[in-house]
Amino acid sequence: MVFLAVLIAIAAVSRVPFAIIPNVQPTSFVIITAGAVLGPESGFIIGSTVALTSNMFLGQGPWTPWQMFAWGMMGMTAGLLKNTPLVNHKYAMVLFGFVWGFVFGWIMDLWYLVAYINPLNFKAMLLTFLGTGYFDLLHALSNVFFLLIFYNSWKKTITRFKIKYGLLD
Repeated sequence: MVFLAVLIAIAAVSRVPFAIIPNVQPTSFVIITAGAVLGPESGFIIGSTVALTSNMFLGQGPWTPWQMFAWGMMGMTAGLLKNTPLVNHKYAMVLFGFVWGFVFGWIMDLWYLVAYINPLNFKAMLLTFLGTGYFDLLHALSNVFFLLIFYNSWKKTITRFKIKYGLLD
């Protein structure tokens, strides 16, 4: 539990200094890497709790449960890759992070559509997804950046802690 709490704290606090750059943060990288090493349950717990924790600094709102779901699913799906060869290939995880940059944005777009758009129709949905595409791209590219630079070293470190302390197996 303590190890998960430390990863949650790192991911949550790392989001704060990057708040001035929309959708650019190392949070997703930490969630993806931790989920890939520790498994789907831990990935979901880390992802969902990071949103709640980081929003204590950046502001809670009706979007928080949607962020919790989106980051939780990001961590869970990364965790589903735990026992596959993809986890050992940095570029496969970079592609995974790139795709999740957009999926996260689409989940948040759904929150916006449900909360603010009336009537909800195809045109409104299309305009919303097109209007936020730039921000989704920023999130995807920041995932690529952080995963390219830090994935292997963080994977090695988390794996070492997991083995040393007999965590989550």
